[in-house]
Amino acid sequence: MENTKPKKRIWLRVLCIVLAAIIVIVAALGITVWCVWSDEISTVASFTKLRDRNDDHNDGSIYRMDVKGGYYFDEYLASGGASSDSELINFITDHITRGLIDMTISETDIGCSSFIAKTASGDILFGRNYDFDKTNVCLTFTNPGDGRHASFSTVDLNYVGMDPDYDVEGLMNKITCLAAPYAPLDGINDAGVSCGIFMSYQGGEKETGTVATDQQDESKPNITSTTMLRMILDYADDVDEAVELVKNYNLHDSANTSFHYMIADASGRSAILEWVPAEGITDGGDNDGAARTLNVIYNDDPMYDEFQADALFNFQTITNFIITPGYYDNAEEDGPGYDRYTYINGELAKVGGVVADEEAAMDILQAVGRRTWDTDGLGVTVHSAVYNLTKKTVYWVGNENFGDSTATFRYSFETGELTRG
Repeated sequence: MENTKPKKRIWLRVLCIVLAAIIVIVAALGITVWCVWSDEISTVASFTKLRDRNDDHNDGSIYRMDVKGGYYFDEYLASGGASSDSELINFITDHITRGLIDMTISETDIGCSSFIAKTASGDILFGRNYDFDKTNVCLTFTNPGDGRHASFSTVDLNYVGMDPDYDVEGLMNKITCLAAPYAPLDGINDAGVSCGIFMSYQGGEKETGTVATDQQDESKPNITSTTMLRMILDYADDVDEAVELVKNYNLHDSANTSFHYMIADASGRSAILEWVPAEGITDGGDNDGAARTLNVIYNDDPMYDEFQADALFNFQTITNFIITPGYYDNAEEDGPGYDRYTYINGELAKVGGVVADEEAAMDILQAVGRRTWDTDGLGVTVHSAVYNLTKKTVYWVGNENFGDSTATFRYSFETGELTRG
């Protein structure tokens, strides 16, 4: 009778070798994936929901994401940046997902109001309303190191392609949110520098983006709207440094629309950055983005004397209309957001630019929130934030749920803790 035991032993050895080889290959692949995408894997793993949506109140969900690593932003700037949303998308896709997963960047139709004020105890505050429509947002934390600042920023996830009518669920959607560091709409860094973006409706509509003539220098790299804010948060120690950084780049507004920007720092200095026609408005209006040049308006500019005659602090306000003197024939009639602008300035003028505390600053934001201010029911205020530039803290309320501890978050760079209520 034939002995089959040796044959069985041979096949068993072969099977063991094959299984061992498979294990080695799988382990090698796992190690390779981890080495290549360890930062991205950790970042996606940190993506968590902080508050559920409330469709009855037009509230999207609120998420948190802690971004690991440098998200290739140094490489983005070194490569010459991007002169369009499509170039930015290509860069993000090539670097973050190595071209395996398409990423998305798109613009939102944003309103908004901001101001800088001082508290009775001497702290410098940057207040900000983000007006849009129901959408999911992400509180985004970055700490890239290598000489760059840690930051807190708010990202509208609609901007990175997440449907505002649904929660962000599934691995692929969370991977897409890795683009969030490239899309801040406002924020603060650990040096006490804050900034925000505001639609300016130049040309009377929303279809004329800025390509500033005085910055169309082939020796300068390019930058888009929200990546300019990211650059400020990552690299600027103060307002003057932020302005100098911006001057080194060709600005290309996203989605062929126009914006202006506000920056403030812990010294109490602030500036509004606008791109307006160098030769002034002509009969054709401000419809040529390439005819615009950068105008920087600081909070100690004499143009504010009307509001600050008796001010204890040089406050500054921005909404959606162009601040540059002479831009409109009649700012009250033609300037989008002029009503909110004059209200905020009026409230700050009453107290000389010195509010009692952060709650008083939040009260001003509440008064001009879209659900309160907009009697026509157009849009909502997605979030309100008071950034304390002196103490480097954040006081953040989602969807005008003022007084609701479940929608209120506080963050401190000193402790590194995000708390609710």
